[in-house]
Parts: sequence; C-alpha cells; structure tokens
Amino acid sequence: MSGSPSLSSLVLPPSQFARLQPHAYLLAHLSPPPSSSTQQQSPIRPNGRAPLEFRATSANLGSLSHTNGSAVVRIGDTAAVCGVRAEILHTEDIASWEVSTSSGSRKRRKINSDPNDSKQPTGEGADEDDDDYIKNLNLIVPNLSLSTGCAPGFIPSAPPSALAQGLSHQLLNMLHTTRLIRSEDLQIWHNPPDLDAIAKKEQGEDAMDTESASQAGDEGSISSSASEIKGFWVLYIDIMMISLAGNPFDAAWASIVAALHDTKLPKAWWDIDNDMVLCSDKVSESRKLNLRGFPVSCSYSVFEADAAVDWRAVVIPDADENGGVNKKTSGQQQERWILADPDGFEESLCRERIFLIVDSDEKSGKTKILSMQKNGGLSVGREELRRLVDVSTQRWKHLKSIYDGLH
Repeated sequence: MSGSPSLSSLVLPPSQFARLQPHAYLLAHLSPPPSSSTQQQSPIRPNGRAPLEFRATSANLGSLSHTNGSAVVRIGDTAAVCGVRAEILHTEDIASWEVSTSSGSRKRRKINSDPNDSKQPTGEGADEDDDDYIKNLNLIVPNLSLSTGCAPGFIPSAPPSALAQGLSHQLLNMLHTTRLIRSEDLQIWHNPPDLDAIAKKEQGEDAMDTESASQAGDEGSISSSASEIKGFWVLYIDIMMISLAGNPFDAAWASIVAALHDTKLPKAWWDIDNDMVLCSDKVSESRKLNLRGFPVSCSYSVFEADAAVDWRAVVIPDADENGGVNKKTSGQQQERWILADPDGFEESLCRERIFLIVDSDEKSGKTKILSMQKNGGLSVGREELRRLVDVSTQRWKHLKSIYDGLH
C-alpha cells in the first residue's frame, strides 16, 4: 500500500536502542530469545564478550624518558600511563625522626653488607619491622588524573574530580595492603668506616682475610653497630588516564605494577665531606626494586534483569557456567549476571560490584587473595566468590605472560 511506512523504518538501530532503553538493550543480549531449535543461546554482551571474559590487554614499558620507571597499559578502550619519579627525603627534614629513633628503632636490623647484596636477608622477616616507614612517612604518593579529556565528562585542566580523588586513595590503600614495595629498597644508609680495623691494617696486623682487607683499603670495613639511615627514597607515582571506557581501577593498578617493575633507583650514599646524600649518574650502578610478587586486580559487576528491584533476598544463589545467577523468591525467578571487566556502558547499569586482587606462586601454583571488596548488594555468595577467584587466577596468568614477554 502506497504511503505506508516500511518495516525497516520502524526498527530502531542498535545505537539508538542503547540510548533510549539501555537496560533493555543489555538484557536482550544477556538473555536472548530461544532459537528455532528451541535451544537457549549463550549470553553475549553488546561488546561481543562472554559474561566472564576480559577485554584485550596490552602493555609497554619505558615509554617515558624522564622518569625512573614508566608503563602504558591498555585494557580495551581504557588506557593508562604511569610514571614513577624518585626524590630523596633527608631524615633531618623529618620533624619526628629524632623522636621516633630515640628508642633505637633505626638500628634494629644490622647492616653487614651492601643493601644490594643478594646474600643479605630480604624475606618477610627481614623487613617486616621496617615496613611502617612507608606508611608513617608517606614514602609512596600515587596521584591519578582524569583531567586529560579521557572521556566527555572530564574537561582538560579541570580540578580533580571526586572519582579521581577516590581512585587515588584506593590505589594508595592497595599499595599499603599488598605491601608491594619493600621498605629496605627505599632506605639510604650511612655505613661509617671501622677505624679500629683501619688502624690494625696500618700497623701491619693481618687480622682480616684477603677479601676483607681489600674492602677496608677502599672504604674501610663497615661498622654495623654505627650504621644509620640518612634518607629515604620517596616514590611519586603519577597515573594519567588517556582514554576512559570503564573499569579505570584495573587499568591504573596494572600500569602501577608494571611501572614499579620497570623502576630503577640510582646508587645513593651519604657523603661526610659535603654532609649530604649523593647519587651516582651511572646507569650500570642503578638497581631495581625488589617487589613482593605480581598482584593483579580483577573487577566484576552484577547486572540484574529487573531494573526496579530494590531489595536483596538472603538466599544461596545457583550459578551457571556462563556467569548467570538465578534466584527464586516468592515464586518469581530473578536473573543476575556477573560481568567481568565491565565497560562504561555496563558500569552505569550495575550496582553490585566485586574487586579482587590476587597473586600466585608460580612454583607451588597457589593463589593468594591480597584484597577482596564487595559492595552494592548481596546476590553474590560464597560459591560465586570462589569461582571468581579461579577466574582471577587465569587472568593473573594471562597478564603475567604479557609482562614476561616485554623482557
């Protein structure tokens, strides 16, 4: 019939459908109608991923030339650049240093060799007492910036947003919780020469072996009882989001871990004549940080089929293999899907979120849960969390392989 609209003109394109009915648009992908063969199709997110599938990830190290370490990490369309700058903090500039060290806390651990010596104990027991330096003296200062035009809602040169400040605080909290950086890597020690040993050498007394005598000839033997901390390295960790398409924390955390593994600190020592800390300009004498493991952050969101639901039933949910969570309450079936690495569109439709930071021991194959946070609801129970830990372990292996391929 002439003048009647065609069927194609009455159909909205997917982009307009997503803007007008975002919840129904995502629900149509996660719960598609059965096919002609009466078989239920697997849920597929609008971006083509399965519910528990992460976005493609890539990384690059050493991209910034004027930093001690840097990295660029891209997770899908979310990209973060991280640069680490190291500055020296003298103990004389710490107001409470003399009070905090009056009890001899700075001499609790004896220094018998160079801090870079692999024979020196660097395990958990060796520096456990000194880890409070990092938190008490604020030796790690992360700062995340979204004022880079990374998304339409963030204008360049604008003041820090609430999201940026919240993410910076969360990153600092995770750095303290995971204890990724060792306090001994940031300490600058002064080891005065043993004058008695030098006097014996001048008198011709061969009281030391050949190796110790050669060391005494250069700098004198080290008196461990008189060793003291003269300064600290302060790490300023700046993260810039150059593209934001959801899940900024995982990208920012991955860039921090990669940049810290790329960080090198110059050789530093206390010069008695100049009464200051001096640094060597030789790259060969710089040293890498002895980090604790390779922690990986994995974020998940829960999408609910009923957009108007405003309550949570305290029951044990049943999970399927595709990340869907089914609940039966008062004769009604409510569907929920756990979405890994949500993008910006999915984050706006989800209220319940789970954050996991895991690390794995490659020798034993055991997974360590360094941090677990869950907020916004009660639909995810114990069994689902266990399954998400397994998924996060696979994610850890994938990111570790990417990092190992950069060396």
